[in-house]
Amino acid sequence: MLRELKSERKGPRQADSVVVFLHGYGADGADLLGLADPLAPHLPGTAFYAPNAPEPCVNNPMGYQWFPIPWMDGSSETQAKESAAQSFKDINAFLDNVLANEGLAADRLALVGFSQGTMMALAVAPQRQEEIAGVVGFSGRLLDPENVGQARVKPPVLLIHGDQDPVVPFESMGIAGEALQAAGFTVYGHVMKNTGHGISPDGLSVALAFLKERFAAGS
Repeated sequence: MLRELKSERKGPRQADSVVVFLHGYGADGADLLGLADPLAPHLPGTAFYAPNAPEPCVNNPMGYQWFPIPWMDGSSETQAKESAAQSFKDINAFLDNVLANEGLAADRLALVGFSQGTMMALAVAPQRQEEIAGVVGFSGRLLDPENVGQARVKPPVLLIHGDQDPVVPFESMGIAGEALQAAGFTVYGHVMKNTGHGISPDGLSVALAFLKERFAAGS
């Protein structure tokens, strides 16, 4: 059974593109929807969504999680995998509904993830029926690098990571990039210097340039 993801929407009534933010472990949609404010003036035709993950976070009941993390919350590997698989389905249904409600095709949609949200974006986008405009992944990793070659579609990917990240190791960016490139994806990267587990101004600027380019390519 699908779980409904709740999200606010920012942007023009009639949008010609959509950005969906996927937040990190223990956060919520509002945590990333604030990024719409600096991005919107440069993407005037874009609607922004940031759904809450479907599960209350074990370690932060005020926030949400896409799946539990065994070494952080005592869950089992089986619970984590089953939960992630269900969240894949929930996100796909949410994206389908967003595109239907906005009256837009798949190539007018981009995913922007942070941390656990990046893990979800990199897992969901390649398995959709139609290729989306692109994926921006901040401070995350590939959940299953060995099976990324089984992708149905291969949207362009931008990986952005802080070189001082204490939560998701910086090396995860290179591992993900190499696996995606080996599987035939077009991959771009940006290192946020002296940045921990967060989003720096230069990282956001690079993400904006990528989104503008991808939406221009599909217009």
